[in-house]
Amino acid sequence: MVFSDNTNLTGIVEQTRSLMRVDASQWPTSRIVNSCNNHLDTIAGYAIGADRRFEWDDTNHSKLPIGTTPLVANQTDYSFLTDEQNNPIINLTSISLIDIATNEETRLTPVNRNDPEYSYSSFGITTGTPSSYDKIADNIIKLDTLPTAADAAKYKLKFYFQRTGSYFVATDTTKEPGVSPLLHRGFVIASAYDGALTLGLNNLNALSVEMAKEDLKMKEYFAIRNTDEPKYIRPVMTSAR
Repeated sequence: MVFSDNTNLTGIVEQTRSLMRVDASQWPTSRIVNSCNNHLDTIAGYAIGADRRFEWDDTNHSKLPIGTTPLVANQTDYSFLTDEQNNPIINLTSISLIDIATNEETRLTPVNRNDPEYSYSSFGITTGTPSSYDKIADNIIKLDTLPTAADAAKYKLKFYFQRTGSYFVATDTTKEPGVSPLLHRGFVIASAYDGALTLGLNNLNALSVEMAKEDLKMKEYFAIRNTDEPKYIRPVMTSAR
């Protein structure tokens, strides 16, 4: 579903106003943009949390969710706030060392420096080639050792991540939401609901029912999307005491 289609009136903008029974002066495109972007955040948040194995990304992004940054001598803390197109990074999924000469990749082990096997006071203090990292925040890490100058000359860091969606702007026309087409109607309902709530329209309750349906559809979609992976039943062990 495209964002706007003045000819066929089948875009998100046109369908939103049709459901609300209003015109552009009553509910301008800028308001629909805000609603659509908020709904995209809702989908992204749910998709990322629903399944750690299936790493969701907005299909409108033109670059893969992978980046590199120099390994700096005597520096253990690294922040990954945005990707190369300035999309905010929500979560880091993996960190590796890349040999600059051979392009060989060595994955670093994620650890928690507060675990008993690590010394909180000495983590990231000793000098050496990093082998693990502690995720201090969603997009900030601390390496287990201080890279040497030789390490910095030989390696760079490669990071994999999840980010925000590709947001709409008021001038968009043929752009579609970067999610499954099965979820596109939700953008119309969310935008119409926001408008009805803001303007105090009589069909707010009806749109609330439709919002609940779209929410359920979204949850069901993300629950069954890994159809190419075998399903296993694992017993849950509980104490008899």
